[in-house]
Amino acid sequence: MKVCKLLGCIMMLAGLTAEAQQQALTLETCYALARQNYPLIKQYDLIARTSRYTVANAGKLYLPQLTVSGQATYQSEVVNFAEVLPPIPGLNPPQLSKDQYRLQAEVSQQIYDGGVTRYQQEASRANEKVQQQSLEVSLYAVRERVTQLYFAVLLMDAQLRQNALRRDNLQSTTDKMKAALANGVAYRSNVAELQAEIVNADMATTEFRANRKAYLKMLATFIHQPLSDSTVLAYPETTRPAEGIHRPELALYDYQQNTYDVQERQLKAAYLPKLNAFLQGGYGRPTLNIVSNEFGSWWMGGLRLNWSIGSLYSLKNNRRLLDIQRSNVDVSQEAFLLNTTLTMQQQHQDVDKYAALMTQDEEAIRLRAAVLQSAKAQLDNGVITVHEYISQVNAENLAKQTRILHEIQLLQAQYNYKNTSGN
Repeated sequence: MKVCKLLGCIMMLAGLTAEAQQQALTLETCYALARQNYPLIKQYDLIARTSRYTVANAGKLYLPQLTVSGQATYQSEVVNFAEVLPPIPGLNPPQLSKDQYRLQAEVSQQIYDGGVTRYQQEASRANEKVQQQSLEVSLYAVRERVTQLYFAVLLMDAQLRQNALRRDNLQSTTDKMKAALANGVAYRSNVAELQAEIVNADMATTEFRANRKAYLKMLATFIHQPLSDSTVLAYPETTRPAEGIHRPELALYDYQQNTYDVQERQLKAAYLPKLNAFLQGGYGRPTLNIVSNEFGSWWMGGLRLNWSIGSLYSLKNNRRLLDIQRSNVDVSQEAFLLNTTLTMQQQHQDVDKYAALMTQDEEAIRLRAAVLQSAKAQLDNGVITVHEYISQVNAENLAKQTRILHEIQLLQAQYNYKNTSGN
């Protein structure tokens, strides 16, 4: 029965541990929530819908187009058939009216437009990708701010734990000193000095908790989730710096270059001939029969060819402008890669620096712990004063706080490098 109870307790503790791990907020979850709830994310749907409507509108240029027009005119002069035709007995040529009327409708169908419609659709899709990738770049920048807040909370957690250990040490020494005071082998000032140091530790705890609450509040604003003082942040795994740059800015530069390629194809489509079929129908006076002065209807159909070469005059300059724009994108990309590489080199140095400092911190903590242990024994034997003992406690605490700071800085430097490289 005892074994069963023991196994039951172990399983219950394991379940509670697993549940706590599941409830812990991770850095990757914060990234995802910040991206999901950042106001700019709403632009994704707006950009897609705008592009969809633009592409659809461009495709409708191949639908039959209906044009209705009408006019009523009064002319100062009309054709006088009596003046142009020789007199023929029995033939009375009609006399046209100076007031003329026309109402007509035309249905036209695009047959060939030189690729204008297709390139308009391509340009719309290319512009959609540029806008969405620009939005992606803006959203990626949020990761850096989330990273800073997340590690700031972790730093406060670590400092709170270390300060609690320091306070426990001081409290234990105070209890011993009170016992010594009761036995008449210690001074009341010794107890008071230790109690004052405990108050300092409590003040540090208050400050750490206030800072943690402030950082959590800002982090909650980014991820749009309620975070309380009981919220647990999972400790991120260490990462190794990876080679290469895979930032969303690089895809943005490629999409921008693609838009210029589409624009160059549009330049060619501008000077190609356009062919469409049409059917006209109308009613008015005169009709197509020019020798009749009566109201009537008419119709005609056929093919219409339009070929304007005016765009050829500026074709060379427009291509040069596109080349300049491409060069500007290349320069921007080169500058981005250079600056990113320099930042990565600095961050890689930071990773190495904090790793080396942590090794030195371990040695410093080991030495400070040995000194504190000796000081504690000397205090118990009355060799040193309480003030000297507190100095050694603070020195060891400072060494451990420095180690905590370097540990968090090392992790943050690793994730800064990861975010900078896009890996």
